[in-house]
Amino acid sequence: MLIDAPSLYGELDDPQLRVIDATAFLVREVADGPYTVESGRARYGEAHIPGAIFADVPGDLSDPESSFRFTLPKPEHFARAMGTLGVGPGTRVVAYAQESPMWASRLWWLLRYFAFDDVRVLDGGLRSWRRAGYPVSTETPAVEPASFLARARRELVATKEDVLKAVGGEPACLVNALTPRAFRGEGPGAYTRPGRIPGSVSAPAQSLVDPETWCFRPREELASELGGLLDSDPAVPMIAYCGGGISATVDIFVLSMLGRDDVLLYDGSLTEWSADPQLPLEVG
Repeated sequence: MLIDAPSLYGELDDPQLRVIDATAFLVREVADGPYTVESGRARYGEAHIPGAIFADVPGDLSDPESSFRFTLPKPEHFARAMGTLGVGPGTRVVAYAQESPMWASRLWWLLRYFAFDDVRVLDGGLRSWRRAGYPVSTETPAVEPASFLARARRELVATKEDVLKAVGGEPACLVNALTPRAFRGEGPGAYTRPGRIPGSVSAPAQSLVDPETWCFRPREELASELGGLLDSDPAVPMIAYCGGGISATVDIFVLSMLGRDDVLLYDGSLTEWSADPQLPLEVG
């Protein structure tokens, strides 16, 4: 699931490989506060891995008809977008980001949801690539369109109704991937109302990544950090969420690496949940 920079460098000449820069930025004036979404396309144009193509996760790979950001697109929409990027039968994908790996893990999750499994994430993204001394490019490669078959694996998603059942007492483990401060509902907040879904446990995505290198922490540290979740009853559904379904994919990615590949994503997350004043939230 993870690939390091030297291994990727050794594969760059493979004609079936599609390296995809999935960078986007959440620009905030204060930590955990409201944000604007900034495309990573300009930064991609300044420097990217040679041969890499750019994927607009918040735009082209999200539902344009949704009232919420980053919403899971319809299969036909996703298929068109990935086909345009040259991803189809027989191809392999390596996703990376220029900063936080959550955009690469979101692309990994989207591809997995639409039944494309041959995808890995570059550990440390562009930062690790440059640190290893490999060249970067400013050229946008020509891409031959492909035919992408998108088959939705709906069993990988939890809906608001599923989460409501968990809050109402049905067995489930709700995992909040936001920062501890956001989990407690402190500060200005980025969503309609602050707080967490009742009964949630905190597993911050930021704690799974080295903030200096953007690499995932060593496997044994990740296993220790998430030990309570890894040891939980596999018969009890585990549902990860965050603000808009992006950083929660970091938790899902790591849990999958460690053997729990059955974790569901509540795609609407707090953006959807907090917008409904009838739904409960906990603070403190």
